[in-house]
Amino acid sequence: MIPFLDLKKINEPYEIAFQEKLKVVLANGWYILGNEVKEFETNFANYCGTKYCVGVGNGLDALVLIFKGYIQLGKLQKGDEVIVPANTYIASILAILQADLVPVLVEPKLETYNINPDLILENSTPKTKAILVVHLYGQLAEMDAIHEIAIANNFLVIEDAAQAHGAIKNLESKISNQKSSVAYSFYPSKNLGCLGDGGAVTTNDMELAQVIQSLRNYGSETKYYNDHIGVNSRLDELQAAFLNVKLPFLDADNEHRKAIAQRYLIEIKNEKIILPTVSIDEKKQSNHVFHLFVIRTQNRIDLQDYLHQNGIQTVIHYPIPPHNQKALSYLNHLSFPITQKIHDEVLSLPLSPVLTMDEVAFIIAVLNKY
Repeated sequence: MIPFLDLKKINEPYEIAFQEKLKVVLANGWYILGNEVKEFETNFANYCGTKYCVGVGNGLDALVLIFKGYIQLGKLQKGDEVIVPANTYIASILAILQADLVPVLVEPKLETYNINPDLILENSTPKTKAILVVHLYGQLAEMDAIHEIAIANNFLVIEDAAQAHGAIKNLESKISNQKSSVAYSFYPSKNLGCLGDGGAVTTNDMELAQVIQSLRNYGSETKYYNDHIGVNSRLDELQAAFLNVKLPFLDADNEHRKAIAQRYLIEIKNEKIILPTVSIDEKKQSNHVFHLFVIRTQNRIDLQDYLHQNGIQTVIHYPIPPHNQKALSYLNHLSFPITQKIHDEVLSLPLSPVLTMDEVAFIIAVLNKY
């Protein structure tokens, strides 16, 4: 069986370095918000081309704390509306709700799976104050168009980059163009994953970075003095140490992902399979780091069973759209036909830094015989 994702194999090359980092953390005797977290925040901010990085407990908290930070700064108020893709993982919407804001769902483009900028304004109201962009599956959304809308209408832009570590908008910076606040997840399966939960916020907004640093630590900047109603959401010192080990290899891992995706895009030739559309920017480079390679087919279960019978494991990202989830029952009456079609048809193929080209060739051959 070719596994969909072999996390043990992905982390094996780092085992010795991980053990050395563990010894360092143990020797330091400092386990919360220590030198490893500070070092990773510096390293990741430099990598992303931003001034500030704040390590937090996970990707969901990263989003929630951005929203709560803007509320503390008076740039948002509870009850404000936030535009968000209807086609996303539910965490994007949960973050808006947990900050006491109102999600307004907008359809994606069928070709890219990302939010359709042309639909943002027609779904906005006087209460709309922000756009939450999701770079789904690793492909950047159309940020130039989105920023134009945001600037013209004084909307904040927040980016959910949980699946897009290292995606390039231009040669100078990674992820958008530094006009946004960006949330990352370091869940183990991500392009940059730790060995547990972890997340971060990157931004050029000094005030926002400072308030999130406080909010993540009980609303405290000085121990036992609490300025805000905060939470406990701090990037773990040991996970930060592991991320410091893996970060230098992220670009090389992403290039391997792109090479696999390029073979899939060129060599899969089956009229029953719809391949993803990859956008190319003005510099003729892809804005996709292929956290996932997601195809579509009208008879998904049949294809998934066929692949399993041939020793290929696949996963569905995602089977149920957020507006149809029981947890969001108050949205169940809404209709998003493009989002529904995507959720009914998508299937994710194996793709990772440790997938070999022989395995890729086998997967392609099996798909072409379907």
